[in-house]
Amino acid sequence: MPGRKEPRIPDALLDQLLGGADAKTAFDPSGLLDELKKALAERALNAEIDHHLEGEAVEGRSNSRNGYGKKTVLTDSGRMELEVPRDRLSTFDPQLIAKYQRRFPGFDEKIVSMYARGMSTREIQGHLRELYGIDASPDLVSAVTDAVLDEVAIWQNRPLEAVYPLVFFDALRVKVRDEGLVRNKAVHIALGVRADGIKEILGLWIEQNEGAKFWLRVMNELRNRGVEDVLIAVVDGLKGFPDAIRAVFPEATVQTCIVHLMRHSLDFVSYKDRKPVATALKDIYRAPDAAAGLAALDAFADSPLGRKYPAIAQSWRRAWSEVIPFYVFPDEVRRIVYTTNSIEALNAKLRRAVRTRGHFPNDESAMKLLFLVLNRSEKEWRMPPREWAIAKAQFAILFDQRFAKAQA
Repeated sequence: MPGRKEPRIPDALLDQLLGGADAKTAFDPSGLLDELKKALAERALNAEIDHHLEGEAVEGRSNSRNGYGKKTVLTDSGRMELEVPRDRLSTFDPQLIAKYQRRFPGFDEKIVSMYARGMSTREIQGHLRELYGIDASPDLVSAVTDAVLDEVAIWQNRPLEAVYPLVFFDALRVKVRDEGLVRNKAVHIALGVRADGIKEILGLWIEQNEGAKFWLRVMNELRNRGVEDVLIAVVDGLKGFPDAIRAVFPEATVQTCIVHLMRHSLDFVSYKDRKPVATALKDIYRAPDAAAGLAALDAFADSPLGRKYPAIAQSWRRAWSEVIPFYVFPDEVRRIVYTTNSIEALNAKLRRAVRTRGHFPNDESAMKLLFLVLNRSEKEWRMPPREWAIAKAQFAILFDQRFAKAQA
């Protein structure tokens, strides 16, 4: 037929494999696909030992085959028994399925994927039993997911860019069992934006108490991983952060997240007044410059709503030195700088995963899940924001050589 793509496996070979049987049975447990998987695995293992034995000798003794050993592994569709070749000197360690590996390649990924979606170890156990007839104990599931901690350690210590134009710092709360009690702990996330506008998670930290010492440790960690400069750090009013970041990155501009400041303001407001208060506060952060913004804040403080809720104006005045930096930017850039939409969307995914768990048995368990969610989200980031081209032009003028270094 014109335009028909030739199959990678000839039809004649497929017909021969099926041998006249119903094609549907190929997908049954121990059906054709399982038989092919077994045959291909054993062929690969035999090829591996042949390669291993080529010219191998230990202490002058030559090596050779020594029959087969049976090994049962778990696969997507159930248990599979393989004949694994052995050698006389017992030096052969297959790469396809290592000596102590009991799960066929691809099985671990399914467990990790389910764990990343917020399923508990016992829920995963039940899911595997129901769908695949596999009896995977909670200990086995934990062992698979614990392997993620090695990835977390490597990821948390990987080298970073020398300069980040933007870094957003935020936190969410999780419940973790600690010394017999369930405590609220803060999960702190650093989201960097590179010079090309692509986002990158810089790190993840779990801490019960945050303060200047904690943030100084985080900043020094980023410095030790290669970060030499941060142009703008966007924060949510985290205690001790401005001093800590300036101690390590003295030229950094610290910007309070307007979204968090608005939320904090509305915490003081009754439901019926929330909309008019939010509308009134727009005049402050949409002002053309810092002087006009301060005038709008004074006007709000003297208004009936401002007098009804005096704590709002007080909170804005306390944060004013970290509110005003974004006034130098045009509206398109402000939407990037003064809001943390990127990290808010990320936190929404994290909260969905955390909500199903109730609480975590320890910090490591929380770290595993959060890392997997972050890792999956990071793979979706391929394009910079629409406003990034305008932002780059502004950054090049405002930060000159510092931004040029980020582009190098």
